[in-house]
Amino acid sequence: MTSSLIRGRPRRAKAHICVRVAHAVLGVVVGAGWLMLPVMTVGAQDPVPVAPAGTVASSAAPPQDGTSTTDLVLPLIVGVAAVALAGYGYLRRTRRARTRTTPGIVSAAPPTPTPADSERQARAALVLADDCVRTSREELTFVQGRFTEAETEPFVHALRAAETELSAAFAIWRRYEQGVPEDDVARRQALVGVVGRCAEAGRRLDAEAPALDRLRELEGPGLAGALEVAEGRFRELAGRTMTAQDTLTALHDSCTPSATEPVLGHVEQAKDRLVFATTRLNEARQRADAGDGARAAAHLRAAEGAVAQADVLVTGVERLAAELREAAKLVPAALTGAEAEIAAARKGGVPGPLTSGELHARLAHADRVLTAVRQELTSGPYDPLDALRRIARAVERLETGHTGASSAAALLVARSSVAGAEGFVTVHRTVVGPEARSQLAAAVRALGAGDPARADTLSREARETAERDVRAHGNASVDVEDTDGSSAPGFGGPQTRTRPVT
Repeated sequence: MTSSLIRGRPRRAKAHICVRVAHAVLGVVVGAGWLMLPVMTVGAQDPVPVAPAGTVASSAAPPQDGTSTTDLVLPLIVGVAAVALAGYGYLRRTRRARTRTTPGIVSAAPPTPTPADSERQARAALVLADDCVRTSREELTFVQGRFTEAETEPFVHALRAAETELSAAFAIWRRYEQGVPEDDVARRQALVGVVGRCAEAGRRLDAEAPALDRLRELEGPGLAGALEVAEGRFRELAGRTMTAQDTLTALHDSCTPSATEPVLGHVEQAKDRLVFATTRLNEARQRADAGDGARAAAHLRAAEGAVAQADVLVTGVERLAAELREAAKLVPAALTGAEAEIAAARKGGVPGPLTSGELHARLAHADRVLTAVRQELTSGPYDPLDALRRIARAVERLETGHTGASSAAALLVARSSVAGAEGFVTVHRTVVGPEARSQLAAAVRALGAGDPARADTLSREARETAERDVRAHGNASVDVEDTDGSSAPGFGGPQTRTRPVT
């Protein structure tokens, strides 16, 4: 669609040029007429009346013998000057129209962005849309803690729709990174699809953000109730944080350091965010008492974001502890199931495309893995999740197609890995780039598609990539998104996730 700026400016510019040309033509005509006037009067037969002259005048006046040189040259000079000025004005106008950078004549066909520009736009769109989804999810948890399911259903629906659009955008981007499609035109269209899906995700959230604000009434009577919910969740989380510290101490005694590495520093980071939340909650109370509801709402949203991130960190410790206990119980059964599958593979011959030599090598590898795990069980602390991962992968390489304890082990490991990467990206999203987010989205899709081995691999890659982003930022414990009280991230897309104070 052509804008009014594009449609209107060229017509005005053309009209201005036409006026200049008309002026030039008029000048030429006038000059030519002036030039021809003396010639026309020379041959005229009508007498020209001569005024009577005195003695002095008749003696001083030169004889009138024809047209003077001045009468011929002056009109010619005027005509040439008029044409020159008009031509100079036209050329200057044309040159300025071609090189100007200020609003003026706008090209109807803007320059085509380069592939690098399109990629940067797609990367930025993915990060922004992912951040919008995550902050919307965080605020929605506080809304659900205060209102009924029927009242919050529209916002839940909008969030799920945005998540669907974002997942599709990440899927397109993932294929693009892998070189699919190969055609240049199709690749440009893929990037357009990424940006379009991200924009639609943001639009879904933006459409419901005003309704959520009306429901919460943070700048009115609803502020007091929202503060109570946030403060209650803060107190509950403070108690859980102390318990998580004791849980980690117990895990250090029963497991190897590698088992607790995914939640290293979580308790300390949770405490930092709770301190931040305390400050913002106090600011919100003070602003509310002073009647500044807008800034009180901004401080409240900042506090809610800090509490939500602290919850992710503490939940990560609690979840890992539960998974390690479940894994420790599952390891003996996984060993037994793996031994049965190894025996079946030896009896069943060579499966699928494997050669006899390949099958023999994989059976030998599986035997070594099972032996190592048994030794770890009897020798002291070990990492139950890592043990299950090794058992599941060793059996999977046999390609027997059987399911059992090893499949349950692979599913538990994949869920733990995906959840750990998800929490890490959520907490450190201010510095995590699109690569880690794309890998994590692919892991979630693989887990949903029933491919736990691939989900585990992709989520571990996502975690490693996100950790590199954090290290590159120069801070292993990234703060939450701070605010000076003028705005704060919340539910919504790019247009409404940060509410400015007017």
